[in-house]
Amino acid sequence: MDKDYLTLKRASASRPSGQWSDDDYDVLADGVVVGRIMKAAASPIGTPWMWTLVLYHEGRTPTHGYEATREAAMAAFAKSWRRE
Repeated sequence: MDKDYLTLKRASASRPSGQWSDDDYDVLADGVVVGRIMKAAASPIGTPWMWTLVLYHEGRTPTHGYEATREAAMAAFAKSWRRE
């Protein structure tokens, strides 16, 4: 499998303790949680989906952003993850 292959897993399935929204996901690379995508309670107007890198990756510090849709957040996360 390609090392840059990213998957989403609902937070409720990934983190069994606590209560998680249906709009809260962990991003996994090779089975390790490397980020999160969620519908944020507070965000810039028109961009409710927040993405964030939470794992140190190849010399890069964690980063984040906001997008209009979950799909756009996934694409932005992948772009940052791959440093495109």
